[in-house]
Amino acid sequence: MLEIQNIHSYYGSSYILQGISLRAEAGEVVSLIGRNGAGKSTTLKSIMGIVKPAEGSVRFKEMEICGLKPFRIARLGLGYVPEDRRIYPGLTLRENLEVGRIKPTSGEKMWTLEKVFQLFPHLRALGEKRLGSNMSGGEQQMLAIARTLMGNPEFILLDEPSEGLAPLVVASLAEAVNQIKSRGISMLLSEQNMRFAKKTTTRTYVIDGGRITFEGTIEELMGDEDLLRQHITL
Repeated sequence: MLEIQNIHSYYGSSYILQGISLRAEAGEVVSLIGRNGAGKSTTLKSIMGIVKPAEGSVRFKEMEICGLKPFRIARLGLGYVPEDRRIYPGLTLRENLEVGRIKPTSGEKMWTLEKVFQLFPHLRALGEKRLGSNMSGGEQQMLAIARTLMGNPEFILLDEPSEGLAPLVVASLAEAVNQIKSRGISMLLSEQNMRFAKKTTTRTYVIDGGRITFEGTIEELMGDEDLLRQHITL
């Protein structure tokens, strides 16, 4: 469903992604594991068109999307939850959700306010008039995912969902990711928290210095103690 081949991306003169290739099939939740600065966020931004790769290919549903504007990529069914969440602090919870609304190609798969509140009952409890500025980090992360779902994506790029959050919130988010997967939405998530990745993904890539250093199952990665010590936060 998503295939990246030999991506090279820069920030100015800084060479960040040095030939990244990975894939995610329909129905999969795939993790991209690595420490801070390894290139995880840049990979997701390069897929989404926020960073324009200097070289390489990004194909979504067999269509080349490398070079397209982010809003055009979003309209094709690719959602993006940024690491810093980008919640509008002056808008209410409901207004933040409405901002992300995009009509789906199929009404049967349409995400509504009711459906995202079923997925995140804590958001319903906060109340639709709660301002984004009056929400905790965990609540903003739930809202960021819910807002992306309101765009009715077929595939979601989820950047560092567990970063800086309490263990109970992380566990709740892991359950939400699994529920989203059960509804037929594929995901590529970047993480450095192996415990979160274990709860949500079966196949993983490890990135270091802008290069893929491992590809395999979570079980295979857990069996490589040297690789874990070098690249993973347990």
